[in-house]
Amino acid sequence: MDTIKHWSKVEHLHQSVTNPNIHVRGRHSYYSDAWTGDFQTSVVRYLYGDAYSLAAWESQWPVDQLHIGDYVCIGAEAVILMGGNHTHRTDWFSLYPFLEVIGDAYVGKGDTRICDGAWIGMRAMIMPGVTIGEGAVVASGAVVTRDVEPYMIVAGNPAKPLRARFAPEVTAVLLGLRIYDWPVEKFEALRPLLCASDPQALLDAVAAYDREA
Repeated sequence: MDTIKHWSKVEHLHQSVTNPNIHVRGRHSYYSDAWTGDFQTSVVRYLYGDAYSLAAWESQWPVDQLHIGDYVCIGAEAVILMGGNHTHRTDWFSLYPFLEVIGDAYVGKGDTRICDGAWIGMRAMIMPGVTIGEGAVVASGAVVTRDVEPYMIVAGNPAKPLRARFAPEVTAVLLGLRIYDWPVEKFEALRPLLCASDPQALLDAVAAYDREA
């Protein structure tokens, strides 16, 4: 087995993820792990469900889930922060997580979702309960505290919209086509149009494909 790491090699999540609270859709999403450990131990933080937590204790609260779509690209040293508020209640006078009130101290943030075709840059941080929309880009070093719209580029700390990847009408076309729900055969047949930027050519090719299917 080849164990030499290199930036040209990636960890495909459908092959490596074992945590039952991480849900990976499809077979193409990857983590660029050349400079770190694996996705589960280096990127995903404070998520119950790893081998240690399953053996050591039972969660006292519902576990927020991590959902990762297909064709997601995650850059090296990114962090996906789970675990809700980490038992630090900002509405209490004391932030300290005293064990006798730990159950009340925890506040979940909801599931975290990285939708199909998104790109998470190096050293970006995704905060708990955030949704990264289809085709969105999170710039390197960004700290995402709010949901990111589909096909939007965000940057900074806290991350703010930098620009949309496409005009609104093009984004609407892409979302309407539901590209990432296509059967493999259709996706592969139309991939040359996906690796381009002509929406009308894509629409025409889709229509032609559907007529012949």
